[in-house]
Parts: sequence; C-alpha cells; structure tokens
Amino acid sequence: MNRDDTTRRVSVPVATRAPTGATNAYLVGDQSVLLVDPAARTDELDSLVADANVEHVAVTHTHPDHIGAVAEYADETGATVWARRWREERFERATGIEPDRTFVDGTKIETDAGPVTVFDTPGHAADHVAFGVGDRILCGDLAVAEGSVVVGAPEGDVRAYLTALRRLLAKNPVRLLPGHGPEIDDPQATLERLIRHRLDRETKVLAAIRDGATTIDDVLDAAYEKDLTGVEDLARATVVAHVEKLAHEGRVVLDGEQVRPL
Repeated sequence: MNRDDTTRRVSVPVATRAPTGATNAYLVGDQSVLLVDPAARTDELDSLVADANVEHVAVTHTHPDHIGAVAEYADETGATVWARRWREERFERATGIEPDRTFVDGTKIETDAGPVTVFDTPGHAADHVAFGVGDRILCGDLAVAEGSVVVGAPEGDVRAYLTALRRLLAKNPVRLLPGHGPEIDDPQATLERLIRHRLDRETKVLAAIRDGATTIDDVLDAAYEKDLTGVEDLARATVVAHVEKLAHEGRVVLDGEQVRPL
C-alpha cells in the first residue's frame, strides 16, 4: 500500500492489458471514504475497506479491469454507488448493479479529506472521468508514468483524449494518481509527453496515407516501426482511431477499411 496524506493506493492484480498486470484502487479519506476503481478483491484491500468507513464507491471508467469488485464492496459497506450520468446502463451492464447516484463534470463527492471533484476526461473510454482531491488528481487511464495509453477504436476518441490531456494540464496538479503503475510526480512533463506522443503518431498515420497506404493494415505497417507481437490488435485499433480523427477533420477519407488523402 502507498499513502499520500489521506489517499491510499492499493495495487490489485487483475486481468488487464496494462504492462503492470494490476490496477490501482484508491481510498480517499479516513472516516468518510470514497473507494475508487476496486478492480478485484485482495486481502489487503479487504482489510482496508473493513477498517474504513466507506461511504462512496466510484470508478474512473467501466472497463473490466477497473470494476470487478464494485458490487461486492458496495454490498458489504452499504456505500453509495456513483456512475456517470447518461451512462447508467453501461455501468449496470459492467458491474451488475444499478448506481445509487450519478455525477457530471463538476460534481463534488464529500469525504473527510475534503470534496472530491469530478472531471470529464473521455477519450480512452466514453465514460472516463478523473477525480480531483486537493492538488492531486486520480486520473484513471488518462495518463501513465511510462509508455502510453491505448486510445483505440471503436470506443477510443483521439480528439476527446487530447482535449482531456490538455484540460488536466491546465489544472496544473501537483501529482497524478493513475489507474496503472506508480504515482506521477511530474504531471506537466508527463501530460506534455503524452500529447506529443499522440500528435507524433498522427503525423506518421497521415504521412503513411499521403505516401500511398490505401488500407488500415497498410497504414499500420507504415506507421509503426517496432515489433507488434502481442499488441497488434491494440495498435490496429489505435490506427483506426487516428484515421477517424483525421477523417472528422477533413484531412483524409475513410470508407470501411479503405483510406485516401484529401
């Protein structure tokens, strides 16, 4: 367990495509606690939940590697379960339970560590949010200390993801607490790196199309210069998401699997 003032982080082993093989669950507060992203049950998390007064449960998004123990902990604690408004059905399908309350951008969830503010941060997932706790932000899968985040079709939206990164950058947090991997103590540099990475990938995708790539697979081959063994599906989904952004902006034409420049 790692502790940052009144926020505790527990690394929970879970089936995930993240290189860490684990998802971070967070408990915000000491006596009036918000539990975020309980991906699965572990002895450590069970113990912390048992000793805490968990009054609220929420997730940054409803991907399977973030929601596995939501229903059980909610049942055991009697906590209020929160979900993104207008995404209630998606939440129920993922977790198996109906949310008690919903939040929108700017909603504040009260804990004894102070109010936790919800920020809309879609892109990696359509229902993705982040939680602001003082000068720290629980950022889910928006950012990671090393490497990059998958923003892949059909759900990933590169335009929304870049907007979310820039939004957090403008908030100038002191620390980011991500869904996978270690805490990020250089948020500005990390967010700028992730923005550059997306824009660099976009440049390669557009160059591939302008240089004669006519299918998504052609673009994939041209835009990546590394061995994609084990992650080719993620890379392909990423390429599609980038092409969709370029098509939305009127820079390329996407027709099924066929692409061409404008």
